[in-house]
Amino acid sequence: MGSVVVHKPHAVCVPFPTQGHVSPMMQLAKILHSRGFHITFVNTEFNHRRLLRSKGPDALKGLNDFRFDTIPDGLPPSDHDATQHIPSLCDATRKNCLAPFRDLLTKLNSSSDAPQVTCIVSDGIMSFAIKAAEELGIPEVQCWTASACGFMGYIHFRELIKRGITPLKDESYISNGYLDTPIDWIPGMSNIRLKDLPSFVRTTDLNDILFDFLSEEAQNCLKAPAIIFNTFDDLEREVLDAIESKFPQIYTMGPLSMLGQHIPESEMKSMRSNLWKENSDCLAWLDEREPKSVVYVNFGSITVMTDQHLREFAWGLANSKHPFLWIIRPDVVMGDSAILPEEFRKETRDRSLLESWCPQDLVLSHPSVGLFLTHCGWNSIMESICGGVPVICWPFFAEQQTNCRYACTVWGIGMEIVNDVKREEIEILVKEMMDGEKGKQMRAKTLEWKDKAEEATKQGGSSYNKFDRLIKEVLLPAKGVTNDEE
Repeated sequence: MGSVVVHKPHAVCVPFPTQGHVSPMMQLAKILHSRGFHITFVNTEFNHRRLLRSKGPDALKGLNDFRFDTIPDGLPPSDHDATQHIPSLCDATRKNCLAPFRDLLTKLNSSSDAPQVTCIVSDGIMSFAIKAAEELGIPEVQCWTASACGFMGYIHFRELIKRGITPLKDESYISNGYLDTPIDWIPGMSNIRLKDLPSFVRTTDLNDILFDFLSEEAQNCLKAPAIIFNTFDDLEREVLDAIESKFPQIYTMGPLSMLGQHIPESEMKSMRSNLWKENSDCLAWLDEREPKSVVYVNFGSITVMTDQHLREFAWGLANSKHPFLWIIRPDVVMGDSAILPEEFRKETRDRSLLESWCPQDLVLSHPSVGLFLTHCGWNSIMESICGGVPVICWPFFAEQQTNCRYACTVWGIGMEIVNDVKREEIEILVKEMMDGEKGKQMRAKTLEWKDKAEEATKQGGSSYNKFDRLIKEVLLPAKGVTNDEE
């Protein structure tokens, strides 16, 4: 009998170029790498430069079998160390990335020092990768890095238009109570109001880039051979059942950060994917605090606010008298640099630490952290569940509104701040969550979810098993490709 030629499988991973998408894709790439896959991780040229700035010139040399490559995003060059303008970025990836990505795949396939590309794992909003995969006959899977409830919202945008609910007649509809309209017809989603759907529905213009882009990309996901969700079955069961009834090939593999804990120690395991320079000094500061005593505040990589809101948050935190760690990006205030009042700094000097970026997963799993004031981005929600830390929610945009609604009403792990921030409200919520009865209940509930997440990601758990199935059913179907683990 002739011998079968065995090649190492080669996965090309393509995240959408913002922090909240790069992080989970990096977690997934590391897990695939630990299972014997050769990885090519594709950043945009802009983000590649940012990673080099934040990590140092040698950081992206990678390993022999975990390499970094780039494609252009088609936007005018900029060296600004901040997230690019999101609508322009969405429009640019949709229009400009297919050709350079196809060229990159061709280049990888003709290279003699890497195995042939055997699969593509692309971000759920980078559907040009589905086209490229089809053209080249390569198996492809979409990784939806946000919540399943957010996804369900997006795939019903077209139905909202059909029913005449969107677009809004005019701007006054944002504040006149119209957003409280109950939306009771989306399968698997109950007690949802228009304001709980991804925020792009709040438009008066159907050609609005973000409304159009997310509606289209979510629909395109359903054309992929399979979709990975960074969630676990128990957390979003009803929504996942509803998605699965339309589209059977879904793989819930979250929380990816917890699934990643099974990776053996290696150079790769310790590699991090932050686009801003991380400051780990805050961990030493947390070491000196009492257990569960610190409020951690971070509005993520994109949220911006007015100078007035920044001050209200500051004084609300100060007046709560609890110690806090506050991550303030230089670009968090709209069109301005974030400057806090001098008297606020004096008043809180002994019990506060302000940083521009930090290793959030490590902060949330630190025993001193008792509460997380968050914008409700999906990575933040996942990391707070993994850390067993309840949340105060101030959603900014996209499906953060949906995540907030679920956190507060379905999962029982958080309370919401009214959109127009007032210091008195912040103070009351922080005190209630840190010392009050409701806070106790929510901490207990968050710990229950943490247990369920651990259960799902350990060997034999639902997320662990789905990951195994994904490899066997989607990523390794070709003959003659095996991986070292089989």
